[in-house]
Amino acid sequence: MERLGKQTIKFNTPPTITEASSIVGPKEAQGPLAKYFDQCLEDEFWGEKTWEKAESKIIKENVNTLIFKSGIPIDQIDYCFAGDLLNQCISSSFGLRDINLPFFGVFGACSTFVESMCLGSVFIEGGGAKNVVCATSSHFCSAEKQFRFPLELGNQRTPTAQWTVTGSGASLLSSSGSGPYITNITPGKIIDMGIKDANNMGAAMAPAAFDTLITHLQDTCRKPSYYDLIITGDLGYIGKDILTELAETKGYNIKNNYNDCGVLIFDKNEQDTHSGGSGCACVATTFSGYLYKQLKSRKINKILLIATGALMNATSSQQGESIPGIAHAISIEN
Repeated sequence: MERLGKQTIKFNTPPTITEASSIVGPKEAQGPLAKYFDQCLEDEFWGEKTWEKAESKIIKENVNTLIFKSGIPIDQIDYCFAGDLLNQCISSSFGLRDINLPFFGVFGACSTFVESMCLGSVFIEGGGAKNVVCATSSHFCSAEKQFRFPLELGNQRTPTAQWTVTGSGASLLSSSGSGPYITNITPGKIIDMGIKDANNMGAAMAPAAFDTLITHLQDTCRKPSYYDLIITGDLGYIGKDILTELAETKGYNIKNNYNDCGVLIFDKNEQDTHSGGSGCACVATTFSGYLYKQLKSRKINKILLIATGALMNATSSQQGESIPGIAHAISIEN
């Protein structure tokens, strides 16, 4: 591998995304991408007593499905990189405690899926692994309980609010294969523009997405048109508009080939999701379900996937802190 510009790493023998798998909840199963997911649940509990236990079950079953689909024996998988939104990443660690793989707990808020893929790719390119699992999860009910208000209160959601995706997305990266390949990664910097509204994540995260996007394009000497699709993780409708406008200030027109997973996963008008989807599973399920299939069928061949995250928790918000943003990018090419 080699360093390009400020922050980007180019892989000389790019890792292959061998397989991907996704499970989503009932609301996501009613959305426009439903047919692309491996499994759609009928209720948020999935036979468990709590939402947190349900989320652990979701990531556990999804990783098992991923490994089964890949056809690679588990004793040939070297590491697992996974994380989620709950305190101390309990969904991942509890859900995957029986998987019997060396485990890296990763936290990048809603950027966790792509952060895991960045780290897994470096392990593979560096010769430290041949096969790695990258996974994440989120759950609307457990996230609302931890970050906002108990559902029992029935609080009215603001127009800028987003709906945390219930589900899990996972990918298996390998040192050999026929693609699609992860050709470059651009890890992001923490960007904080002083926004404190926990119900406006799009505005808080858009500046980080902007910084990573511009850095990636400058590091690789590419134009936005190089990619069939530039897609962010969960900026939603408001954050998407902000990023589009910010890109224009630097002379980059991304209107023709840019979209956001939080926009794609729900039908805003029919499902009343306000500014769209969010959560770790937003980018993870949209990629592992929809986008990966588009790459495998070669309907699209070059994607810049930029996962965004808000690096805050309930305590920091209660103490009046602003919301730092992060965005990690990977270029995926056939």
